[in-house]
Amino acid sequence: MTECEIEFFDNFQRNALEAKRMMLILDYDFEVFTPPCDPGAERFAAKAKLKVDINEVLPYLNATLRGAVYNPASPALTWKKGGHSLAFHPYEIAISNMEDRQAAEKEIEGLIDLVNRTWERREEIDPDFETHQRPTHMAVYKLLPLTNCKACGEPTCYTFALKLIASQKSLSECPALSDPDHQKNYADLHNMLPEVPETG
Repeated sequence: MTECEIEFFDNFQRNALEAKRMMLILDYDFEVFTPPCDPGAERFAAKAKLKVDINEVLPYLNATLRGAVYNPASPALTWKKGGHSLAFHPYEIAISNMEDRQAAEKEIEGLIDLVNRTWERREEIDPDFETHQRPTHMAVYKLLPLTNCKACGEPTCYTFALKLIASQKSLSECPALSDPDHQKNYADLHNMLPEVPETG
C-alpha cells in the first residue's frame, strides 16, 4: 500500500469508529406478535430488544417529542404516533396496533433511527426530566373553529380533535384555523399537540 492509501484507510477507520460512538443502538433483536389479549386479530405489536440501556436518551426524547409522557421512576417514555402506541424502556422499544409485520419492522427501524439521531444531537437539546400529560380530546376540541365544515375530511370538529390527538391528522388540514380570528387558538393547539418527527 502507498502512504496515501494507508492514510485514506486510517481516516476511513477513524470515521467509522466515530460514527459508531455517536450511535447509541447498534444491534437489537426484533420480535413481531399478535397481542395475547386479542388472538386472531389482524393487528400486530412489535418489540426491539436492545443490547444497550437507552435510559439516558429518554429525557432528550421527552424534550423533542411533543405529547410524550415520561415517567422517570419506571423509567419509561410513551408516545402516540399515527394511531400507534409507542413505548421506550431502558432495553426495549415497543409498538402496538400495526397493520402487518412489514409495517411493524419498518416502524421499529425508524424509531431506532430516531433514538440514534436524538442521541447524536444531545448536546443541542436541553433534556426534559418532567412528566407531562397529554392534552384531552375536549381541550383540543374547544380550541377548534367548531364549524363542522368538513373541509378537513372529517364529519365533525370533534372527530378531527380525536384524530389530532392520535397524530392521524395535522393542524394544516383545518383551513378555518388559518383565519386571523383563530390565530391564538392555532398557536395554542400547535404548542399542545404532538409533532411527529420523521422516523424512517
